[in-house]
Amino acid sequence: MIVALIAACEIGFWVLLAAGLACRYLLRMPRTGLALLLCEPLLEVVLLVATALDLKNGAEPNWTHGLAALYIGYTVGHGHRTVKWLDGHAAHRLGGAPKPLGPPRYGLARARHETKVWLGTLTAAAVATALLQLAVWYVDDPSRTTSLESWRATAWRAAGIHGLVTLTYWIWPKKAPAGEPETGPSAGTGREKAVR
Repeated sequence: MIVALIAACEIGFWVLLAAGLACRYLLRMPRTGLALLLCEPLLEVVLLVATALDLKNGAEPNWTHGLAALYIGYTVGHGHRTVKWLDGHAAHRLGGAPKPLGPPRYGLARARHETKVWLGTLTAAAVATALLQLAVWYVDDPSRTTSLESWRATAWRAAGIHGLVTLTYWIWPKKAPAGEPETGPSAGTGREKAVR
């Protein structure tokens, strides 16, 4: 049940996002579009409540509950940036706004950008850890919560790997080709990635 609900929340995220952006830029209803975009956090609340009820009703804590915590954490850590990125591109393609700037591509500016993205991953790990700890306390049976505790390690392992990748941007900053400025964001090149 929890896996299906996670899938439904992910689908719901993209449906609400598409509907919100369509209302804002195609239908010229910015308030309705904003209202739809602001409904997105409700999906995570639904998932959180459903997971808690599942545990309360005696479900054995397993990987699905851990995955739900990681999903919610990831949405908290990276969801806002994803919506902002897609909103900028929708404003450009559908609303006539200038093309959004992409992330810096070279030097310390790129390292700072990657650090901000990594801070989102740290936030995700912290939120997932807090939710998993609350679930451990809620179940209150150490023999049943081993799988939940292993997901905390998974969250921090992912944050650690992402941190190491980010560190490489500081240690070996990519140099700009001759004639191209090293600092400042690049014009949108189409290589930017939405992170969710």
